[in-house]
Amino acid sequence: MKKEFAAPPLPAAATPHFDFEREAFACGHRWVAGVDEVGRGPLAGPVGVAAVILDPDDLPFGVDDSKALPEAKREHLCEIIFAKALSVAIVFASVDEIDAMNIRGAALRAMARAVAGLSLRPHLALIDGRDTPDGLICPARPIVGGDGLSMSIAAASIVAKTMRDALMRNLHRDYPHYGFAEHVGYATAAHRRALALSGPCPYHRRSFRLGPEED
Repeated sequence: MKKEFAAPPLPAAATPHFDFEREAFACGHRWVAGVDEVGRGPLAGPVGVAAVILDPDDLPFGVDDSKALPEAKREHLCEIIFAKALSVAIVFASVDEIDAMNIRGAALRAMARAVAGLSLRPHLALIDGRDTPDGLICPARPIVGGDGLSMSIAAASIVAKTMRDALMRNLHRDYPHYGFAEHVGYATAAHRRALALSGPCPYHRRSFRLGPEED
């Protein structure tokens, strides 16, 4: 008679946790900021960077990488983060800055500004990615894929994405023919057609070349 073995349970879906932050607390770091950027890929608009210091005694529920969240939930969570966090800062790297320094350099400089803009001076910054920006006011720990691992970085990704999208919708009022409210500056087919017809506006990145189409 053959033995039947139960299939192993499926692993739980991974969501951002607070372990990196608790590890920092154990090392004596009282204020820990999560830092993330959005908008490296678009043809138009700034890069948005947020820095967030969460309250360990009042963590927001449901925080995840902004890319994994539908727009309505992301906007709702952004409001909760602003209400619960100990400090939030949002900055933008302008199109001129991006064209002058390249997208990586502009994003890293904006990260340093965002950390400096917090009302509480952090003792450690958790940075999404491989790079540590120059000029930070505190030590930093880069975390590859941090927006899907660290709750503080995920919160920063939500704030940065929500605020940048809002800015692009405001630009749509002045330049409606580009469709910024729909694609927030990314290289969709409709955006490409508008560029072909009208040429760039002052908020387009002149240093960017058109790559494969995005829908």
